[in-house]
Amino acid sequence: MKLGLNFGYWGSGPLDNVALAQEAERLGYHSLWTAEAYGSDAVTPLTWLAARTERINVGTAIMQMPARTPASTAMTAATLDLLTGGRMLLGLGVSGPQVVEGWHGVPYGKPLVRAREYVEIVRAILRRERPLEYHGEHYDIPVRGGTGLGKPLKLIIHPLRADLPIYLAAIGPKNVALAAEIADGWLPIFFSPERMELFRQWLDKGFARAGDSKDRTKFDIAPTVHIALGDSVEECRNQIKPTLALYIGGMGARGRNFYYNLACRYGYEAEASVIQENYLSGRKAEAIAAVPDKLVDEVALCGPRSRIAERLEAWKRSGITTLICATQSIKAVRMMAELAL
Repeated sequence: MKLGLNFGYWGSGPLDNVALAQEAERLGYHSLWTAEAYGSDAVTPLTWLAARTERINVGTAIMQMPARTPASTAMTAATLDLLTGGRMLLGLGVSGPQVVEGWHGVPYGKPLVRAREYVEIVRAILRRERPLEYHGEHYDIPVRGGTGLGKPLKLIIHPLRADLPIYLAAIGPKNVALAAEIADGWLPIFFSPERMELFRQWLDKGFARAGDSKDRTKFDIAPTVHIALGDSVEECRNQIKPTLALYIGGMGARGRNFYYNLACRYGYEAEASVIQENYLSGRKAEAIAAVPDKLVDEVALCGPRSRIAERLEAWKRSGITTLICATQSIKAVRMMAELAL
């Protein structure tokens, strides 16, 4: 099992993320990852980290598909891969309707169709086999109905890797199956090693659709896992609960929240309903208090080193191939290297 380090959204605080990145590289971590929602973008800080490191892979977890055309994403990925000497990992996600329509101003549409078309176009651009022409449900290239002057084009630069690894973020059954079918890796959040049999069913459906063209032994299962190191298990859990409350309660509308649905699939229907009701009603403290300790323990690693070491064994046995640590603690970064590498 490899280790990654997820910096999440790039804040404006005093934390020296470059020092964390360089320490992760020194310790033998596999990859660094950045995220975006509707604040800092994922690519700019990733480029900054790549410029300050030498060997470690750099990935997006994730770049939002509706925020960029497939051509723009392919150009960015190819450029970063060239600049880093082949260290780029392209993580993509469709995001949710609140951000897609409320921030990017585009219809949410059919996320599975969008993701499939997007990946197909990106791969076609990177291969450079012919000028790009693609006419799908979401993407129409060259666009029909415009000036009529658009023509098929081919990427000017020659990518370092035509098979640059593409990861998909997914937590629902159809999305996870799609990742297994068309991507090189899967980026789950709030993954529980106790539920791997559930996820395995979804993954197997995607692998079956891919057929002999897919080598599942090379497929990277890379969940982001929050790490809270400290003497008090309760205090460490309390560091994780606000994030779970935000996602389960507020990252989506009532009836259209993928993280709420995931908590329900884990068997926390009653608790998820309380969290969502409180969060959407502005009672964030009550929403945080309603997050069950058991759920935190399922999806995060909390407490003193000895407890984390014990609970880490379930993650090692689960079949994941890269554990991406979400922590801003250099002590936690070093501890995870000692326990897993």
